[in-house]
Amino acid sequence: KMFQEVLSNILKLYDYILKRTDARVRDYPMMQNPIQMTLILLGYVIFVLYVGPRYMANRKPFHLNTAMIVYNFSMVAFNAYIVYEFLMSGWGTTYTWRCDLCDPSSSPEALRMVRAAWLFYFSKYIELLDTVFFVLRKKHSQVTFLHIFHHSVLPWTWWWGITLTPAGGMGSFHAMVNACVHVIMYTYYGLAAAGPRFQKYLWWKKYMTAIQLIQFVLLTVHISQYYFMEKCEYQVPIFIHLILIYGTFFFILFSNFWIQAYIKGKRLPVSTEDKPKQNSITTVIEPVVVANGKHLENGTVHYTNGFAHNGKVKEV
Repeated sequence: KMFQEVLSNILKLYDYILKRTDARVRDYPMMQNPIQMTLILLGYVIFVLYVGPRYMANRKPFHLNTAMIVYNFSMVAFNAYIVYEFLMSGWGTTYTWRCDLCDPSSSPEALRMVRAAWLFYFSKYIELLDTVFFVLRKKHSQVTFLHIFHHSVLPWTWWWGITLTPAGGMGSFHAMVNACVHVIMYTYYGLAAAGPRFQKYLWWKKYMTAIQLIQFVLLTVHISQYYFMEKCEYQVPIFIHLILIYGTFFFILFSNFWIQAYIKGKRLPVSTEDKPKQNSITTVIEPVVVANGKHLENGTVHYTNGFAHNGKVKEV
């Protein structure tokens, strides 16, 4: 009987949510119900934790540099377009950057914001390929709990967000900032995948963690305004609370990384100095945190009868 009651309540909630789904976003792909996106994300988790590692267990890592270059720079362009659309549909035009409400109308600007929000949501499914590349290249150390948690939970929660409040408002600020950071992140990824000759263009990698921290400070400060305003009638206040928790949570995680990596030095790259690499290929790994708890690698460096000094070849 208890099970029947629980099931009945779940079905009532499901029916309520479907009725509450904003009509302006209902016809977009994967927006009709939460079943499709839940199955996709469950499939992702199963592949990353079980199917992928077992498939690759007795296989050599795939060399996917060309595919990764195309993918990463495509994501740079896609995220830049998303930022542009957020700016043109409110954040760069009519928004006050304080108590901005969701626009319930069908004005061109409101519909454009709905589309921008959906594009951001859809981009999260494309980003699942980040982990697929890790698995196929057997970079198992990169597939952390935080990485999987973020990639699976964020798109799942965003479905509810744009189902109820697709027309932006102050709740969409974090999405625009995140897309900005992804432009930087995927630029780094693309250049790193392009090989050693592009390493000289990656001098700014040491600022990546700082960029993450700035991101979370910005969205936390912006959303915190809600609690200090005399009156702000944002339509779904729970999203304000969730965004604040999200920003604070990830700020703490990235701050911890910063302390461990740069102050205590626990995550600094292992020195390969004075270890000869004769006519071989060595992968020098320098963990650099990027958006959403990911790490980057400097790629493959070729050595010829030399020693590796922090990723540079010194001829003997």
